[in-house]
Amino acid sequence: MFGKRSAPAAVQAAPRPTVAPDPSLAEAASRRPALDPVDGFSPEELDPLTPTTPRRPDPFEHALGQSDQSARPAAGGAGPRATAGLAQLKNAQAVAEIVREQSDYYHATKTTIFNALMNTIDLAQLAQLDQKAASEEIRDIVAELVAIKNVSMSVAEQEHLVQDILNDVLGYGPLEPLLARDDIADIMVNGAGRVFIEVGGKVQLTNVRFRDNIQLMNICQRIVSQVGRRVDESSPICDARLPDGSRVNVIAPPLAIDGPTLTIRKFKKDKLTMRNLVEYASISPEGARVLGVIGAARCNLVISGGTGSGKTTLLNTLTAFIDPTERVITCEDAAELQLQQPHVVRLETRPPNLEGQGQITMRDLVKNCLRMRPERIIVGEVRGPEAFDLLQAMNTGHDGSMGTLHANSPREAISRLESMITMGGYGLPSKTIREMIVGSIDVIVQAARLRDGSRRITHITEVVGLEGDVIVTQDLFVYDITGEDAHGKITGRHRSTGIARPRFWDRARYYGLERELAEALDAAE
Repeated sequence: MFGKRSAPAAVQAAPRPTVAPDPSLAEAASRRPALDPVDGFSPEELDPLTPTTPRRPDPFEHALGQSDQSARPAAGGAGPRATAGLAQLKNAQAVAEIVREQSDYYHATKTTIFNALMNTIDLAQLAQLDQKAASEEIRDIVAELVAIKNVSMSVAEQEHLVQDILNDVLGYGPLEPLLARDDIADIMVNGAGRVFIEVGGKVQLTNVRFRDNIQLMNICQRIVSQVGRRVDESSPICDARLPDGSRVNVIAPPLAIDGPTLTIRKFKKDKLTMRNLVEYASISPEGARVLGVIGAARCNLVISGGTGSGKTTLLNTLTAFIDPTERVITCEDAAELQLQQPHVVRLETRPPNLEGQGQITMRDLVKNCLRMRPERIIVGEVRGPEAFDLLQAMNTGHDGSMGTLHANSPREAISRLESMITMGGYGLPSKTIREMIVGSIDVIVQAARLRDGSRRITHITEVVGLEGDVIVTQDLFVYDITGEDAHGKITGRHRSTGIARPRFWDRARYYGLERELAEALDAAE
């Protein structure tokens, strides 16, 4: 067969019935529980661990004398209180043990077949084939190895095994099924044995695992090498991206004690629009119309929020209101913004090389943008002295520029901007920095991730001016939490604060959008 080397005698043996099964497979098979006869896999084998969450206890039940029996001490007073959280933990551990036993046989089989495949194929010749031809070649060899090794598997299990090995050789290994799912927001790999995902705002443990830390490290290097970066002991921290723009962070030993740690922030295949945010109740229809006016009227905008609050997603949706004729330049650490306009220039920072030379910082990119005749500058994340250069650009004719930063409220966002400018060592007085902020930023949009996993735009705030040494802001829209439904989901509503004529009214009138702005504000009252 194409690509074969001289293989061990056990692999080249022709009479298949006479070949003894591998001892490791036989030992693992003795512990293998019964599987579903239809497709060879139980539901727990295929799906992430999703233990049933018990009903959230009412904090007022104890005061009313109606506390749940599970929250009372056991008879005799011995041992810890049987709280709902303890019961949930025991349930999760029991399910995890079942899935671990069911997957032992599969992973032992996969390891044996993979090692036999590596001893059989010629990787140099395989690298010369295209993706389709290489897949067919590997599929044929794996099918023959499964028959020679006398593996006890159903047809569905064998197909699943072949696909996993194809992913190991040509793709991202065990991560491929997770990357294919569009409902996953984050993938968190804590060493070879534990992989977590975020679905619907909740973190779940999966039964996905790697053969060892060496395989995990190889996949990390495969990911970062695609964007010209590296990760090893001399450079153990790396930011990168996948071809679809998903953000990747890798931290390797010796900094990561329990093995390489990989974090992937996935983006949906279908790009979210402002209409989608309204459907998800992230913003009210009136608030969405106001945000549309802010984007189209070229107001300088800062999106503030915590980690995972949806800042980049919101920034992507707001760029849909940019006029197609405008020249837009984006600056990012790892290019993840996906603008739909025809005239977009994407810039990305660069880490230093092995000699410590050649680093290009975010500030270098923002300063260079000013020489590229931009009409708008969009900074993926402001986290350092580049804040000064961005504010300078906003205040010198580059209206409509945007950026994101980490802060918990619009007021804290202003304080963080002031702190980041101070980090640059400019020696400017505080009042001068605040005057620059007031003259540059028009609107601050606050995004938040609530405790039930949902994401909401909690504030649309405009920067009004400076009174003495204090920056004055006023809220146009705020999100009020009203309670919680029977399923533990937070309920609330976006309400207008009654501001009928915001500070950027004249800018909206200049672009002919004052009627749209007035109708949106009137409808929100």
